[in-house]
Amino acid sequence: METIRVAHSPDADDAFMHYAAVQGLVDTRGLRFEEVLADIETLNQAAREGRYEVTAISIHAYAYVADRYALLSSGASMGDGYGPVVIAQKPLTRSELRGQPVATPGRWTSARLALNLWQPEAQCVDVPFDQVAAAVRGGRVVAGVLIHEGQLTYRDEGFQLVVDLGAWWQQETGLPLPLGGNAIRRDLPREVARRVAAVLWDSVRWGLEHRPQALAHALSFARGLSQEKADRFVGMYVNRWTLDYGPQGREAVRRFLEEGARAGLVPAVPALEFVYPEET
Repeated sequence: METIRVAHSPDADDAFMHYAAVQGLVDTRGLRFEEVLADIETLNQAAREGRYEVTAISIHAYAYVADRYALLSSGASMGDGYGPVVIAQKPLTRSELRGQPVATPGRWTSARLALNLWQPEAQCVDVPFDQVAAAVRGGRVVAGVLIHEGQLTYRDEGFQLVVDLGAWWQQETGLPLPLGGNAIRRDLPREVARRVAAVLWDSVRWGLEHRPQALAHALSFARGLSQEKADRFVGMYVNRWTLDYGPQGREAVRRFLEEGARAGLVPAVPALEFVYPEET
């Protein structure tokens, strides 16, 4: 039985979508899935080395590894009118962040690329995602970009919203903001890649169809969120886009990377490749 390492972040949404595949709750098509957990910026770095057969990856980082990985058709995290939020201790405008230090959750994260597109003159200070709020509160930076559960808890912590980058992107483009996806190494045989795609598609579908069971598993990765907020967070990032990008989702990825390349922020990706299941 061939082993496929599936690397993803220890977050509720990723745990939810991969649960059925890792636990063998769906037909694994003769494959064994080994789960590897690491924060998204660590996975972005590992992808540049081609370390794992399948990995969650920031769409921003994908621009640097498109020659080594293709995107799987399922597993996307899309912000449909919402996304990473820029927060501060007091109300700030876009122009007021020009030249100011802003904490971002990693050099290769989509949150940072979105910030750079929104305010190109912000001075990015990369810190671990779970230290962004502390950097703002401590005055090290004037603002910060929150991902994961911080998007739901920042008001409780007394922060002010500067901008929701997903809402801004949708207003600008009419598209969802593509934050992350599942990538598969190109050196795997095509037949194996398509089997992997089928299993992970089934895993997302299983989670959506067995939501209480998958959510119970995901809660152990919710980092202190209440069940209500964890349910909301999973619903934000595991949905129809996660099952399949579809034409609009694929266009969102293309547009995001195209805008990044036009601004000189990422290398151009000539053509996106999505690997689909053997049977759909």
